[in-house]
Amino acid sequence: MAKIDVFNLKREKVGTIDLSDEVFATEVKEQLFYEVVKAQLASRRAGTSATKERSAVSGSSKKLYKQKGTGRARHGSIRAPIYVGGGSVHGPMPRDWSYRPPAKVRNGALKSALSKFAKEGRMLVVDDFTLSEVKTKNVLSTLTTLKAVKKVMVVDSSDNQNLKLSIRNCKDHQFLPPEGVNVFDLLRHDTLIVSKAAAKLLEARCLKAKGEEAAK
Repeated sequence: MAKIDVFNLKREKVGTIDLSDEVFATEVKEQLFYEVVKAQLASRRAGTSATKERSAVSGSSKKLYKQKGTGRARHGSIRAPIYVGGGSVHGPMPRDWSYRPPAKVRNGALKSALSKFAKEGRMLVVDDFTLSEVKTKNVLSTLTTLKAVKKVMVVDSSDNQNLKLSIRNCKDHQFLPPEGVNVFDLLRHDTLIVSKAAAKLLEARCLKAKGEEAAK
């Protein structure tokens, strides 16, 4: 088990927490980051681009002129692609770009990301992140006290509404509950601040996923 220091919001050490080496001290496999982030970004694509084929454009379906005897090329519709206003050929059509990597890859990437933050000293565990009121200024002041610079991800229970509402106006900072933590959002932040309770929930989430993989 990895022993990690626990701080209060004044950055005073108030104890330690035991976290699983499998989640917070495992081998960092950066190749998994590519696979999972690529899948996440692909799933965000709208896939709504489309062009009209000849069956969808307006225009008469009547044959323009008789097949033989005119000396002209044979044509059957004004909606053919060679005419102005005709349909497109082999144009893009709506499609779903999303796909899911195997569960083992997704879970391994998340554990690698958490371990990367822990090994590089960019993860901070706080005893509690309770705010007295909804105020963005208070969050920024607290993050400064915690020496959390640049882009910060804060992970705590979704019931912590004061924190959730206070941080949502911050351009560079983000709040996520333990069940919403993902590789893409982790990697685009510089510091990870997680409450003691949320750290245990993250650990349980990753270990549960591993157990489900083994059961298959």
